[in-house]
Amino acid sequence: MIKNRDEFIQKNSPCGGFLQSNQWLKFQNSFGINFHNISDKNFWSNILEYKLPLAGKYFYIPRGPVLEKDIAQEELKNIFNDLIFLAKSNQVNWIRIDNFNSEIESVLKKEKINFAKAPHDMQPKQIFVIDIEKNEEEILSEMKPKTRYNIKLAEKKGVKIEAVNEESKNEKLDEFLNLVEKTGARKKINFHPRRYYQEMLKNISNECIKLYLATYQNKIIAGALLLKYGEMATYLHGGSDDEYRNAMAPFLLQWRMIQDAKKMGAKKYDFGGVSIGEENQERQQKWAGVTRFKQGFAKNNSPLEFSGSYDIILNPVKYKMYRLLQKIRSCL
Repeated sequence: MIKNRDEFIQKNSPCGGFLQSNQWLKFQNSFGINFHNISDKNFWSNILEYKLPLAGKYFYIPRGPVLEKDIAQEELKNIFNDLIFLAKSNQVNWIRIDNFNSEIESVLKKEKINFAKAPHDMQPKQIFVIDIEKNEEEILSEMKPKTRYNIKLAEKKGVKIEAVNEESKNEKLDEFLNLVEKTGARKKINFHPRRYYQEMLKNISNECIKLYLATYQNKIIAGALLLKYGEMATYLHGGSDDEYRNAMAPFLLQWRMIQDAKKMGAKKYDFGGVSIGEENQERQQKWAGVTRFKQGFAKNNSPLEFSGSYDIILNPVKYKMYRLLQKIRSCL
């Protein structure tokens, strides 16, 4: 078992690794999701167990497994043998992983283990991470001029940003969720149900997660959740009132969160998913506005790329049924 679990995860996860933390596991478990763990000195994997109608159970390792750099092939083979043994012991039909590379591919081929690219990625294939270890003047200078202008404009218009304290968190959460639902309806995005965010704030420590709200003319018009884990701060979810879009509150909101993340000791700031130069034109078009907004905070920054999700197939019959059901669903 790994003694310095959080330190290992943070060191070996390019995205900071919070989805492999036990806090995230506790949050997922609050929805009744079963979980497992396989770990040793050079790897870590928190595993979520899901069950689908007809297709049955599958394992999912969000942004994992987390592996030490330059791990030996023999150790990698043992890890996946243990993982497959655990899955079969729990009647699991496939294992979905997010951290797929040529070394893992080589091991699976040598062991004659079937695998395939998943029909969809569970996490964004690209995220936009910026360096906030620099001073504030340097960070501002690397923004697009329009982004700096909009930050100043929001300040000039009197937009105020509040980091919600523990006493008023539950009261203010409802107002934030109203904004999230408005944003989802406007952009035709399916956000999580309200309980998802309520359980998130209940199960993740106050030191890790904070709710930020933007107020304009005595009305809350934008909000966001900020997560800090190790040296990575992550913008999790946000919403805004389109009626007040000219107040430019989301720009000032992000800038305040970046400033606070620096004060909390973060060295990087993750804006979350983007789509830059991807082959999937439909996704790129859908994410165009979000991507443009995020890129404004670091005009010369490149996205952090991931492999996407891959499935290790243990029960070919059930897996074929799952893929068929996915195709049918996509046509509806």
